[in-house]
Amino acid sequence: MSELTDISELLLSRIRDVADYPEPGVMFKDITPLLADPAAFTALTDALAEISVRSGATKVVGLEARGFILGAPVAVRAGLGFIPVRKAGKLPGATLSQAYELEYGSAEIEVHAEDLTAGDRVMIVDDVLATGGTAEASLQLIRRAGAEVAGVAVLMELGFLGGRSRLEPALAGAPLEALLTV
Repeated sequence: MSELTDISELLLSRIRDVADYPEPGVMFKDITPLLADPAAFTALTDALAEISVRSGATKVVGLEARGFILGAPVAVRAGLGFIPVRKAGKLPGATLSQAYELEYGSAEIEVHAEDLTAGDRVMIVDDVLATGGTAEASLQLIRRAGAEVAGVAVLMELGFLGGRSRLEPALAGAPLEALLTV
Protein backbone atom coordinates (compact mmCIF):
# COMPACT_ATOMS: atom_id res chain seq x y z
CA MET A 1 0.00 0.00 0.00
CA SER A 2 1.31 3.46 -0.88
CA GLU A 3 1.96 6.17 1.68
CA LEU A 4 -0.85 8.32 0.20
CA THR A 5 -3.31 5.41 0.51
CA ASP A 6 -2.27 4.91 4.14
CA ILE A 7 -2.77 8.60 4.93
CA SER A 8 -6.09 8.69 3.08
CA GLU A 9 -7.37 5.68 5.01
CA LEU A 10 -6.20 7.16 8.33
CA LEU A 11 -7.87 10.50 7.60
CA LEU A 12 -11.11 8.93 6.34
CA SER A 13 -11.29 6.69 9.42
CA ARG A 14 -11.29 9.80 11.64
CA ILE A 15 -14.00 11.78 9.80
CA ARG A 16 -17.45 11.21 11.23
CA ASP A 17 -20.64 11.42 9.17
CA VAL A 18 -23.45 13.29 10.92
CA ALA A 19 -26.81 12.82 9.22
CA ASP A 20 -29.27 15.68 8.81
CA TYR A 21 -26.88 18.39 10.02
CA PRO A 22 -27.15 21.37 9.77
CA GLU A 23 -30.49 20.63 8.07
CA PRO A 24 -32.44 17.55 6.97
CA GLY A 25 -30.95 15.75 4.00
CA VAL A 26 -27.37 16.96 4.58
CA MET A 27 -24.61 14.49 5.51
CA PHE A 28 -22.13 16.63 7.48
CA LYS A 29 -18.47 15.57 7.48
CA ASP A 30 -17.26 16.20 11.05
CA ILE A 31 -13.46 16.54 11.31
CA THR A 32 -13.34 16.98 15.10
CA PRO A 33 -12.45 13.28 15.69
CA LEU A 34 -9.52 13.73 13.27
CA LEU A 35 -8.34 16.83 15.15
CA ALA A 36 -8.59 14.94 18.46
CA ASP A 37 -6.31 12.14 17.18
CA PRO A 38 -2.67 13.32 17.37
CA ALA A 39 -1.45 10.82 14.74
CA ALA A 40 -4.15 11.76 12.24
CA PHE A 41 -3.81 15.51 12.87
CA THR A 42 -0.03 15.26 12.47
CA ALA A 43 -0.38 13.26 9.23
CA LEU A 44 -2.82 15.87 7.89
CA THR A 45 -0.56 18.77 8.91
CA ASP A 46 2.50 17.11 7.36
CA ALA A 47 0.68 16.39 4.07
CA LEU A 48 -0.62 19.96 3.72
CA ALA A 49 2.79 21.41 4.71
CA GLU A 50 4.48 19.27 2.05
CA ILE A 51 2.06 20.62 -0.59
CA SER A 52 2.79 24.17 0.59
CA VAL A 53 6.58 23.72 0.43
CA ARG A 54 6.39 21.97 -2.96
CA SER A 55 4.37 24.88 -4.35
CA GLY A 56 7.01 27.43 -3.35
CA ALA A 57 4.59 29.22 -1.03
CA THR A 58 5.89 32.00 1.20
CA LYS A 59 2.67 32.33 3.24
CA VAL A 60 -0.31 30.19 4.18
CA VAL A 61 -3.81 31.68 4.23
CA GLY A 62 -6.40 29.93 6.38
CA LEU A 63 -10.08 30.51 5.68
CA GLU A 64 -12.40 31.11 8.63
CA ALA A 65 -12.93 29.10 10.68
CA ARG A 66 -11.66 25.54 10.25
CA GLY A 67 -9.01 26.79 7.84
CA PHE A 68 -7.45 28.53 10.86
CA ILE A 69 -7.23 25.22 12.72
CA LEU A 70 -5.50 23.54 9.77
CA GLY A 71 -3.58 26.45 8.26
CA ALA A 72 -1.72 27.66 11.35
CA PRO A 73 0.06 24.35 12.12
CA VAL A 74 0.70 23.84 8.39
CA ALA A 75 2.44 27.23 8.26
CA VAL A 76 4.54 26.41 11.33
CA ARG A 77 5.49 22.98 9.97
CA ALA A 78 6.40 24.46 6.57
CA GLY A 79 8.32 27.39 8.09
CA LEU A 80 5.95 29.94 6.55
CA GLY A 81 3.90 32.89 7.78
CA PHE A 82 0.20 32.45 8.49
CA ILE A 83 -2.51 34.92 7.43
CA PRO A 84 -6.14 34.57 8.56
CA VAL A 85 -8.87 35.43 6.05
CA ARG A 86 -11.85 36.40 8.19
CA LYS A 87 -15.50 37.22 7.85
CA ALA A 88 -16.11 40.94 7.37
CA GLY A 89 -15.80 43.11 10.48
CA LYS A 90 -13.57 40.74 12.49
CA LEU A 91 -10.14 42.27 11.76
CA PRO A 92 -8.92 45.54 13.28
CA GLY A 93 -7.13 48.09 11.14
CA ALA A 94 -6.97 48.51 7.37
CA THR A 95 -8.40 45.58 5.44
CA LEU A 96 -9.12 44.52 1.90
CA SER A 97 -12.52 42.92 1.47
CA GLN A 98 -14.12 40.70 -1.15
CA ALA A 99 -17.85 40.06 -1.44
CA TYR A 100 -19.16 36.86 -2.99
CA GLU A 101 -22.46 35.16 -3.66
CA LEU A 102 -23.80 32.25 -1.66
CA GLU A 103 -26.63 29.92 -2.59
CA TYR A 104 -28.99 32.13 -0.58
CA GLY A 105 -27.54 35.63 -0.30
CA SER A 106 -24.00 36.96 -0.10
CA ALA A 107 -21.03 37.12 2.25
CA GLU A 108 -17.80 39.06 2.57
CA ILE A 109 -14.28 38.11 3.65
CA GLU A 110 -11.35 40.32 4.65
CA VAL A 111 -7.59 40.23 5.09
CA HIS A 112 -5.24 42.79 6.64
CA ALA A 113 -3.98 44.85 3.72
CA GLU A 114 -0.35 44.88 4.91
CA ASP A 115 -0.08 41.12 5.51
CA LEU A 116 0.36 40.25 1.82
CA THR A 117 2.85 41.82 -0.57
CA ALA A 118 3.83 41.56 -4.21
CA GLY A 119 6.62 39.12 -3.34
CA ASP A 120 4.34 36.60 -1.64
CA ARG A 121 3.21 33.24 -3.06
CA VAL A 122 0.17 32.16 -1.06
CA MET A 123 -1.16 28.68 -0.36
CA ILE A 124 -4.83 28.71 0.66
CA VAL A 125 -5.65 26.01 3.22
CA ASP A 126 -9.14 24.93 4.26
CA ASP A 127 -10.90 21.83 5.52
CA VAL A 128 -13.48 21.37 2.75
CA LEU A 129 -13.97 22.49 -0.83
CA ALA A 130 -17.73 22.50 -1.31
CA THR A 131 -19.23 24.89 -3.88
CA GLY A 132 -16.00 26.90 -4.07
CA GLY A 133 -17.47 30.33 -3.31
CA THR A 134 -15.26 31.21 -0.36
CA ALA A 135 -12.14 29.82 -2.03
CA GLU A 136 -12.88 31.77 -5.22
CA ALA A 137 -13.32 35.00 -3.22
CA SER A 138 -10.04 34.34 -1.38
CA LEU A 139 -8.20 33.93 -4.72
CA GLN A 140 -9.53 37.33 -5.80
CA LEU A 141 -8.61 38.89 -2.45
CA ILE A 142 -5.03 37.56 -2.53
CA ARG A 143 -4.48 38.85 -6.06
CA ARG A 144 -5.98 42.25 -5.20
CA ALA A 145 -3.44 42.47 -2.36
CA GLY A 146 -0.71 42.08 -4.99
CA ALA A 147 0.33 38.55 -4.06
CA GLU A 148 0.49 35.46 -6.26
CA VAL A 149 -1.61 32.35 -5.63
CA ALA A 150 0.59 29.28 -5.14
CA GLY A 151 -2.44 26.99 -4.91
CA VAL A 152 -5.31 25.71 -2.83
CA ALA A 153 -4.96 22.69 -0.53
CA VAL A 154 -7.90 21.11 1.30
CA LEU A 155 -8.46 18.09 3.47
CA MET A 156 -11.50 17.01 1.45
CA GLU A 157 -13.34 17.94 -1.68
CA LEU A 158 -17.08 17.31 -1.89
CA GLY A 159 -16.94 16.39 -5.57
CA PHE A 160 -20.71 16.28 -6.07
CA LEU A 161 -20.99 20.04 -5.33
CA GLY A 162 -18.85 21.12 -8.30
CA GLY A 163 -16.46 23.43 -6.47
CA ARG A 164 -13.46 22.38 -8.57
CA SER A 165 -15.09 23.33 -11.86
CA ARG A 166 -16.18 26.67 -10.40
CA LEU A 167 -12.65 27.38 -9.11
CA GLU A 168 -10.63 26.32 -12.17
CA PRO A 169 -10.99 29.62 -14.10
CA ALA A 170 -10.09 31.64 -10.97
CA LEU A 171 -7.09 29.39 -10.23
CA ALA A 172 -5.52 30.48 -13.55
CA GLY A 173 -3.31 27.39 -13.59
CA ALA A 174 -2.50 27.28 -9.86
CA PRO A 175 -3.00 23.77 -8.44
CA LEU A 176 -5.95 22.61 -6.36
CA GLU A 177 -5.04 19.63 -4.21
CA ALA A 178 -7.54 17.67 -2.11
CA LEU A 179 -6.23 14.89 0.13
CA LEU A 180 -9.65 13.20 -0.01
CA THR A 181 -12.53 13.39 -2.47
CA VAL A 182 -15.95 12.32 -1.25
